[in-house]
Amino acid sequence: MTLLKSTAAAAAIAVAALAYAEPAEANANDAIIAGTAGFAVGTMFGHATSPRYAAPRRVYVEPEPVYVAPRTVSYAPAPGTRAWYAYCSQKYRSFDPGTGTFIGRDGMEHRCR
Repeated sequence: MTLLKSTAAAAAIAVAALAYAEPAEANANDAIIAGTAGFAVGTMFGHATSPRYAAPRRVYVEPEPVYVAPRTVSYAPAPGTRAWYAYCSQKYRSFDPGTGTFIGRDGMEHRCR
């Protein structure tokens, strides 16, 4: 495509150069020289103004993160069972089996889970 644009620009400038030569003073050699000069200038102009096409660069695109809900792992037995009472009593020294709560480090009652 750039060769076609360069050739078209060169031809247009060559035709303009041939048309500019004044017929009274011009002979055949002047027209050929003007046309050749116009073609050379047109080729350089077309080449200079044509876009450069380079090979596409490889670009790494990081994939979108996939969020997975965290698994809930429960080590405590189901509340209200004998195993639950044993588990909570062993884990918390302040566990009250009557209410199912313990006193946390913040001084508040919390339900054993």
